[in-house]
Amino acid sequence: MLENISNQKKAIFMTVVILLISLLLITAPIPQDPAYHNLADDRHWFGISNFANVFSNVPFAMIGLMGLFLYSKNNSQAALSWQTFFIGLIFVAIGSSYYHLTPNNHTLVWDRLPMMISFMGLFIALLVENIPNFNEKPALPMAVLLGLSSVIYWHYLDDLRFYGFMQFAPLVAIPIILYVYKGRYTHRSYLLYGLLFYILAKVFELTDRLIFEQTEQLLSGHTIKHLLAAAATYCIYLMLKQRQPIND
Repeated sequence: MLENISNQKKAIFMTVVILLISLLLITAPIPQDPAYHNLADDRHWFGISNFANVFSNVPFAMIGLMGLFLYSKNNSQAALSWQTFFIGLIFVAIGSSYYHLTPNNHTLVWDRLPMMISFMGLFIALLVENIPNFNEKPALPMAVLLGLSSVIYWHYLDDLRFYGFMQFAPLVAIPIILYVYKGRYTHRSYLLYGLLFYILAKVFELTDRLIFEQTEQLLSGHTIKHLLAAAATYCIYLMLKQRQPIND
């Protein structure tokens, strides 16, 4: 599988994998901070609690439906993984909206479960399309199961390490895949655009209340986080819609 990759690139790939696994094993358990649920914008509009944080999930559903339509009759190599990614987005909209109506650890489970479905669908799709002879059929259900297990592990043991690893490892893998493997399709740069949007989303999530104050309570950082994360998934959709096979 890696026989055509230089020793230097192999070393980079394996070093990153070892570092990520080591971080998971040597760090102490990370409990969920109760303050995570204290979101800045808790305004009720149209009878809906935390309206802005609920309504800002709509783009996920829209992009998920668009992606499913795009891949409804697609029989390409990673079609099932891409369909899984877009199905996950639809359930992200539902699960995240449910969580934001009443933010707590129990409702957060239903936010994180579909997120992991999408992450794993995206991750396996990229592996299938970039790594020669990578088999989607066993890898996709195993990856989805691992992702879901990480959420369940956190929920029952209050330890975020496994979940954090399963969420961020694919994000680290994206630029590595782009560097190590020759692309089979055009427009791979959209993956990096999506990664940038997602990083910005995490930044705005961490500055939720500050953004809310700086915008004079127009938008919170968490609401903007949803919009930026949706923009990241839209980059993936645009890549799939516009790309063409690269002829060797």
